Amino acid sequence: MENASKILEKAHERAEEMDLPYKGALLPAEAFTLLQATPNAKLIDVRCKAELDWVGRIPGAIEVELKTYPGMQPNPNFIDQVAEKVQQDDVIMFLCRSGGRSDYAATVATQSDFPNCYNILEGFEGDKDETGHRGRKGGWKAADLPWVQS
Repeated sequence: MENASKILEKAHERAEEMDLPYKGALLPAEAFTLLQATPNAKLIDVRCKAELDWVGRIPGAIEVELKTYPGMQPNPNFIDQVAEKVQQDDVIMFLCRSGGRSDYAATVATQSDFPNCYNILEGFEGDKDETGHRGRKGGWKAADLPWVQS
């Protein structure tokens, strides 16, 4: 198992290569390792409540909707809700379904003076496979990391 500093370094290099405005980009297994090895690492799942209820949740994740269901309207209190749950200097890892909303969340949090923001690439379900289904190709679930379903 890679140590936390190596994972963070690799994530930072990825972010630079991808020209991302936040600290780093993590693969799901790297994020899980950081959660276990880094006391101030926090995973914020930005999926809407319906996704969490119907698709699955990550035990111990902080849940803050970036957009609400139905209609996927932006949550105007997103940053305030994040600030209530984490410390300014925590390692904050954002996750969504496939990496798009969490990319945005990491960007806005960075712009709001949270210096250690990371996006979890592939998200919870990953990209669609050749049959149009998620959860089998990339993502937290496909990496066989801990999750539960209602």
